[in-house]
Amino acid sequence: MLLDADECQLVLVDYQPRLLSAIFEAPLVSANALRLAQMAQLLHLPLWATEQNPAKLGASLPELASIVSAAGGRILPKMAFGAGAAGLGDWLRPAERKPTGAGNARSLPKHLQKAVPVVAPERNSIVLAGCEAHICLLQTALELLEQEFEVWVVTDACSSRSERNRDAAFDRLAGNGAELVTTEMVAFEWLRSAEHPLFKPLQALIK
Repeated sequence: MLLDADECQLVLVDYQPRLLSAIFEAPLVSANALRLAQMAQLLHLPLWATEQNPAKLGASLPELASIVSAAGGRILPKMAFGAGAAGLGDWLRPAERKPTGAGNARSLPKHLQKAVPVVAPERNSIVLAGCEAHICLLQTALELLEQEFEVWVVTDACSSRSERNRDAAFDRLAGNGAELVTTEMVAFEWLRSAEHPLFKPLQALIK
């Protein structure tokens, strides 16, 4: 099973400088998170981020926040470790909307029009990365799996304060049905072909 860009959303969990200062391989992890955000922006994928207790740990990396904003995404502040408990699932799954404009629904009696929802196409594959891998990233991923999303964890954009905790998180995620991938895997699966019109810009991001 390969990633399909048309079915994906990107969620970046808690890339906050105060937290990253204690994270193993933080510069590499942060660089890969920014690459993922830039790729999502180029491909017009929904892009979201979270911040754990921002009053104490501060805001997201400024570069990341800028990309999320430019892509039309949002940053979810949270106190719970898992972003699902803070309402992330509601952002990832579009709500039903009442039909608007002309069409068959308009020709129905008013009492029946409400029964014809207009729903945006679902993007059920969640590409997920973040810190700490064994706490906020892990709990968010498990919550999304419980909500029947497909979860793809980008391992080289995730970390913890220690390698042992990071690796334990990856083992547990794989055992619970998450797919473990890398930034380059995501890039080339989103592209699928060297003939993709965005092949060169995306390739430049990962060189």
